[in-house]
Amino acid sequence: MKIAILGGTGPQGRGLALRLAKAGVDVVLGSRDAARADEIAIELNQIIKPSSDELGVISGANNEDAVDAADKMVVLAVPYSAHNTTLEAIKAQLADKILVDIVVPLAEGNPKAVDMPAEGSVTEEAQALLGDDIPVVGALHNVSAHTLNKLDQAINCDILVCGNDLAAKEQVIALIQRMDVCAYNVGPAVNARCVEAITPMLIRLNISKKVPFTHSGLKIWAPGT
Repeated sequence: MKIAILGGTGPQGRGLALRLAKAGVDVVLGSRDAARADEIAIELNQIIKPSSDELGVISGANNEDAVDAADKMVVLAVPYSAHNTTLEAIKAQLADKILVDIVVPLAEGNPKAVDMPAEGSVTEEAQALLGDDIPVVGALHNVSAHTLNKLDQAINCDILVCGNDLAAKEQVIALIQRMDVCAYNVGPAVNARCVEAITPMLIRLNISKKVPFTHSGLKIWAPGT
């Protein structure tokens, strides 16, 4: 399997690429600057040292070439300010692929709050922009970049997955599970309004001097545990 991560040179994209490559998934980092993507890919491969079929290989490309190289899934991990322009540039290439949107619309200058688009959430905004023929799945909003990049530690949270296409959500959940983390289908794209809004709450907790930990996440607990 080979997936593309657009915005793959940023902290979230890098961490996700490392986790997926460690799980045996080939990753193409997409960037507006292909040379920068190549440079980061070399750095990440030096961390995981892919030397067998059990590990994936990370490569770099510009955004358009990265999308073309992906077998089925394209992860969007760009800053929200670049969200729509990036999608508009690659829309035609996303036919027969799944877009995994991990972008959170944090308020400008205030990461402790969200500024939701008119559609209600970024996931819904992406679905409206791309049309119903391209499934959009919202996921991985609430796991910190720091956690993803700490390969010596397990991911300390569960992943909430939402979207209107059940088959697409199931494929994304299967991909996430390869990273040894639980993922749950939490409903249609409209529920991304709740999921995306959790991120600034976690950021607020993680920077609070009254909370004795950082880089917290969410866990879904069964009764009696």
